[in-house]
Order: sequence, then C-alpha cells, then structure tokens
Amino acid sequence: MKKSHKLFAGIIIGAVNVILGAGGGMLTVPLYNKMGMEQKDSQINAVATILPISVISTIIYLINGNVNFSDAGIFLVPGLLGSIAGTFLIKRISNKALTVVFSLFMIWAGVRIFFK
Repeated sequence: MKKSHKLFAGIIIGAVNVILGAGGGMLTVPLYNKMGMEQKDSQINAVATILPISVISTIIYLINGNVNFSDAGIFLVPGLLGSIAGTFLIKRISNKALTVVFSLFMIWAGVRIFFK
C-alpha cells in the first residue's frame, strides 16, 4: 500500500471512527490484513490505532459538552472488564476462528443497521 493511500486511509478511519462511534476499527482491521498482518495482529493493532483517535474525539466532545456521563458510564466499567478479558482470550483464539468471528460480526452489524 502506497504511503499516500495510507495517509488517506488514516483520515477516513479517523472520520469514520468519530461518525460511527469507534467504527474505524472495522476499517482498520481489513487494511492491516491487506498490508500482510495476520488477523490477530490486525485486531490488536487496530485497537492501538483507534485508542488515540478515540481519546482526541472524546476530549473534543467533552469540551463541547456533548458527553452525558450517566449514559456513557453505564458501559464503562463492564467495557473495561471486557477489554481485560479480551486481551487474555485473543491469545487463545486461532487466526482462522478470529477471522470467522470478525467477519460474522461485521455481517451481523451491517444487516442489523440496514434493517433498523
């Protein structure tokens, strides 16, 4: 992938992440795959890519008064616990199984959103 394509992809990932609420990971994983990474490494690096993008977006949303802490807080602690569990589980899942699960999730999410 050319450097200019990576730059453009990064801009798109950042915009999609903000617009769709962390949806940039769904773009980042396939792009890392295309660059030759295995599924597991793609997903791990996607999280590392999306984190700073999400932090910047969150700061801007906080400054603009767009964050409702009572709503956001409902998922924060369980989400943190899930992320800890996920970092241990991903080591035990094969790349093939992870590819299937990721693909099925993307299909499910797309169908669900389409019919909503």
